[in-house]
Amino acid sequence: MGIMEEIVSKVDAILWGWPLLILLLGTHVFLTIRLKFIQRYIGKAIKLSVAKDEGTDGEISQFSALATTLASTIGTGNIVGVATAVTLGGPGAVFWTWMAGILGIATKYGEALLSVKYRVKTKDGSIAGGPMYVLEYGLKKKWLGILFAIFTAIACIGTGCMVQSNSVAEMAKDVFNIPTWTTGLALAFLTAFVILGGIKNIAKVSNVLVPFMAIFYILGCSIILALGYKTIPSSIALIIKYAFTKQAAAGGFAGSTIMMAMRFGVSRGLFSNESGLGSAPIVSAVAQTKNPVRQALVASSGTFWDTGVVCAITGLVLTNTGVWKQGLEGGQLTKTAFEFIPSIGTKFLAIALMTFAFSTILGWSYYGEKATEYLLGKKGIILYKFIWIVMVFMGSVFSLNLVWGISDISNGLMAIPNLISLIALSKVIVSETEKYLWNDNLDQISQDKIIDIQEQTEYSKTAC
Repeated sequence: MGIMEEIVSKVDAILWGWPLLILLLGTHVFLTIRLKFIQRYIGKAIKLSVAKDEGTDGEISQFSALATTLASTIGTGNIVGVATAVTLGGPGAVFWTWMAGILGIATKYGEALLSVKYRVKTKDGSIAGGPMYVLEYGLKKKWLGILFAIFTAIACIGTGCMVQSNSVAEMAKDVFNIPTWTTGLALAFLTAFVILGGIKNIAKVSNVLVPFMAIFYILGCSIILALGYKTIPSSIALIIKYAFTKQAAAGGFAGSTIMMAMRFGVSRGLFSNESGLGSAPIVSAVAQTKNPVRQALVASSGTFWDTGVVCAITGLVLTNTGVWKQGLEGGQLTKTAFEFIPSIGTKFLAIALMTFAFSTILGWSYYGEKATEYLLGKKGIILYKFIWIVMVFMGSVFSLNLVWGISDISNGLMAIPNLISLIALSKVIVSETEKYLWNDNLDQISQDKIIDIQEQTEYSKTAC
């Protein structure tokens, strides 16, 4: 087992090294340029996210789709991931995390647009979509769609399920002295209660949970910043300065180069907002929207909230409190920062972390469910849900080093076919954007017919 863990760790380090980071960041820059800096429409995107698109195809509202994707993306990465970036790259990493988020808006926009354009109607009349369908019907490469779905199903069980339940159980044990198996059973029950009701039930819970958890966490960060408000301007200046200059050792901080600040800032930003991984578009595809561009704009606002707001405020708290100099690692860094809130700070953070992790379990369950449906059909969904519920409990009581490594590799592998489709179909993204956004036709209902799988099957039989 030790040898297996070592091999997986090495493969993980190679996969998530500079080549994949450059591919992800390169796609962000490429689409930002091709779409004439689509980020300038972020205000319109936020406004559209709360608008109603009645009378259009889809399973859930635009806001519900956004809330469900935020349930998945706003997670431990926003707290522990940013803290790790600051530990290894210093305050300058915060700037590069933010930059990765700003540029990632273009990629999140592009993948959501394609997933809505190439979504399908299944045999029972429900809507499904995501990169696997884009790869099959847009790029005409079904084998890439199959690979994406396989990697997604694996990554979901690990990253989106077991790792999250483990984080919740360990936090509950450390802060509230609750046995891990007790937390695991409670989590499994709550998860079953939500996900067995399908996407509409997940969306309903996300509509309530996401605003609460985001406001709750931001409130905690705001209290800490208010306590040290006098040094906020100098902390912001420090973040910008160290993004472009070498950082000397300070306290327990070992020092960092510009390249280290950029590398860890960009990588943690990419991991947090998931732009380019291909996960969020699976939910965007089932949104009720008049045309692909409207939902693409709404989806892109998710990256803004995740990285531009939550990650940014975490980074500012870590810098402004000065805890980054203490030589602490990851979650310990954030925990120490929250101790600035007398008496309840640690508990405040624990509740935020547990809420973030639980919401991630819900969101990623749907990603895995739709990947399984693509591979096995509807018959595979209920089996996957029950496996998911069992794995929620298993993750809470077992060590997950090997699981984390395998799921992390699958996470990276699912990004590659998705990025290929984004680059290859960039002309389609630009064409749709020009048609609806640049020509001011956002209220126009798309005339594109949703791909009917039943009709496709009958046509294939007739052709044969």
